This record gives sequence, C-alpha cells and structure tokens, in this order.
Amino acid sequence: MDTAQELAAFLRSRREGLDPDRLGLPLHGRPRRTPGLRREEVAELAGVSTDYVVRLEQSRGLRPSAEVLAALARALRLDPSERDYLFDLAGHRRPGITDGSAAGAAPSLARLVGDLSPLPAMLLDHRYDILAWNPEMARLLPGFEAVPPSRRNAMWLCLLHPEMRGFYADREQVLRDGIAHLRAAWAAHPEDRKLSDLIAEFATQDEDFARLWSERDVSVNGRGRKVLLHPVAGPITVDFEVLVPLQDPGLRLLVYRAADEESRASLDRLCAG
Repeated sequence: MDTAQELAAFLRSRREGLDPDRLGLPLHGRPRRTPGLRREEVAELAGVSTDYVVRLEQSRGLRPSAEVLAALARALRLDPSERDYLFDLAGHRRPGITDGSAAGAAPSLARLVGDLSPLPAMLLDHRYDILAWNPEMARLLPGFEAVPPSRRNAMWLCLLHPEMRGFYADREQVLRDGIAHLRAAWAAHPEDRKLSDLIAEFATQDEDFARLWSERDVSVNGRGRKVLLHPVAGPITVDFEVLVPLQDPGLRLLVYRAADEESRASLDRLCAG
C-alpha cells in the first residue's frame, strides 16, 4: 500500500460521503451527477484552490502542510479518528501526539495484566499482536494456548483460527472495530513491513476483511459490549475497555468484565476449571 495513494482515495471517499443538502450548500445552477460534494465546494470550504484538491485526489506529489490538513478535515467534517488518520497519511502528527516506544515497558505492563485477574485481560501492540495475557483470558479464548506464538494475533484469531470462527455473536462489528484500528495503525506506521504483510495476508485470505477494509473506516471503538459464544461455557456477555498507557501509546490493554450476573457465573466457572 502507498500512503500518497491512500490519502487521495481517503479524501475522495469522505468528499463523496457528504450530503450537500445537510450542509446547506447552494446548487450553483447545475444538477449533481455524482454523490457528495464537488471538489470546488471542498476547496471553498477549506480555503484552497480547486486545482489543489484535484491534485491531492489524483495523488500528484503534493505534501500538504498541517494547516491545510486541518482545513480539509474541517471541510470534510472528519471525526477525531479520521482526522488523525489524515494527518498520519500525510506524514504529520497533531500537536501532543507522539509515537512513543514500547521498549522496556512490556515487562511492567505484563505484570499488570496478571494483576488484573480474575478479570480476563491481555496486552496488544499496534498490530494486534498479543504480548501478554492472564490465565482467565487464555481460558476464555477457545484453543488459544495451542496457537503457535507467531499466530498470537487478535485479528488472526478472529479471522483465521477455526476454533474462533463462531466465537463472536456479532462478528461483523468485531471485524469492523479491528479493521478500523489496523487502518489507523498502518497510517501511523507506514514503515512497518510486518504490519503491511499482515494486512495483505488478511485481505487475500478472508473476503470479509477485504470488503470491510475497502470501506476505509478509521473510527476506533475503545469501549463497548460483546456477546461471546464459548463452546463450553455458552453465551457470555462482556463489557470491554481498551486502555492506552501514557508512556507507551502504541500499546493497548484490553480488559473484559461480565456484563450481567449470569455471564459472571459462567465466566467464573470457566476460569475456575
């Protein structure tokens, strides 16, 4: 994947997804033949030339400044996750956003994962590689401990691990959330060949991944509820939180909590076994 081409495609997709009627834009005396805003309308809203927008959408070698990116984000009504993605694609970071480094941080965070027992918890990096987990999480994920270390990746498990194919009741939403994270991570780490290879593998081996990846969703969901269909314990509803360490923003700490008493009892029986 090429970040300049993705920047162009992302701008086009967000422009075409806007409703000019809801924005109260005039018709300019001619009917609209395609959905979304016209390039000249985006240019006017962002305070740049129409030719500039055309060249950006055609990936013709422009390197927009942070100021221009901010103006385009406002014009296209991007949410915070989409805005971050736009800045990352253009090689900029918004003020206050840093890469951070996971070096030296994983041991202390791994101990924290263990200390969170009996709540199922695991530590992931930006690729969704699982760096640490506690016994409760290992028991909750079907067949996890038999998975080779090279395949201990949350997205690989969801997509390609046979024992987890039917694990999530709403697999579509879980995939959407995971793919949105991977897309944002790829824009932030375009030099990460391992991540690019992983995305290419998923896109060629799973039709659902390829379909959802093409939608260019980057809105990351860090809190919510999932229904897990465990092959032994049955349905378990969990609330999840995704926490980002302040000194290691490339890592994610995922914690599950039972959402109701029935799920708590099922989870307790499973983790005690």
